[in-house]
Amino acid sequence: MRTLLSCSFKVCSFVARSVARASKSATFPESTHLIHVQNMSLYSTEERGTPNSFDYSLYFKNSKGCYISPFHDIPLYAGAEAAVFNMIVEVSRWTNAKMEIATKEPLNPIKQDVKNGKLRYVCNIFPHKGYIWNYGALPQTWEDPDHTDNSTQCCGDNDPIDVCEIGTKVCSCGEVIQVKVLGTVALIDEGETDWKIIAINVDDPEADRFTNIDDVYKYKPGYLEATVDWFRRYKIPDGNLENQFAFNGEFKDKDFALKIIKSTHEYWRALIHRKTDRGRIDCTNVTVSDSPFCCSEKEARSLVQLTPTLRKALPVPSEVDNWHFFGR
Repeated sequence: MRTLLSCSFKVCSFVARSVARASKSATFPESTHLIHVQNMSLYSTEERGTPNSFDYSLYFKNSKGCYISPFHDIPLYAGAEAAVFNMIVEVSRWTNAKMEIATKEPLNPIKQDVKNGKLRYVCNIFPHKGYIWNYGALPQTWEDPDHTDNSTQCCGDNDPIDVCEIGTKVCSCGEVIQVKVLGTVALIDEGETDWKIIAINVDDPEADRFTNIDDVYKYKPGYLEATVDWFRRYKIPDGNLENQFAFNGEFKDKDFALKIIKSTHEYWRALIHRKTDRGRIDCTNVTVSDSPFCCSEKEARSLVQLTPTLRKALPVPSEVDNWHFFGR
């Protein structure tokens, strides 16, 4: 394991200012009962609780204003084209808070991950700043922890399949975008298979140039190598060893990735229809009518109303901006 050298250098201020403009949380006096809603064509989000705290949640609504689960109610496929999917953006590029779909909570809002009693922020390992892509998940997919993957010989990680979106735009947490799949890489995280799908927003001005993983090497040289480096080392500042990869970190092409997505969609179908052990996964939904976990729009609204209304954001710890350096 490489020797970790931590220091208090701050990431360049122009990057920090750009991130603040892109992802600044709304703040309200504690007495307010207003909600913050992002305007999107088919889906919107509603903030609840206190940003940068344990009770903060980002709930999803459909075009009718009804609460839904982003995990179970947003379709996987975005249209007739087989390689275009809906992606739920959990983390904006260049930010550090480890936001993710809360798979064990009713309606699966996006929340900040917690580990050892603390909110999780990924460290900045030089030369990276936060997440180096828009990071998120494909809805209606599930990496089954009871299934051993034939290619990795490891079980799934019990989450929706992850996506690294490599386009130009810095997306917002909670955006639902349509992406074109280009390939995948298999991270082995604490003995579990954790597929990372590489994709690009179909609305990106350069999207037409990208049809497969080789195009990423051609038009964005160094990006895939940086992706492997990021995933290999991002847990080291927390005292962990480097992560490992299946296939020695080799990226697989679009066709391979599509097969992985199809299989995780089938595992999700078994999950939502109670044909497999769901463990602590919450399958509450409002649109999968033949699912035993389907609830009414009124019941979904009642679940959200049990949570605290939006409050003034707490400050982000200053050490989140520290850079960490490694001797090689």
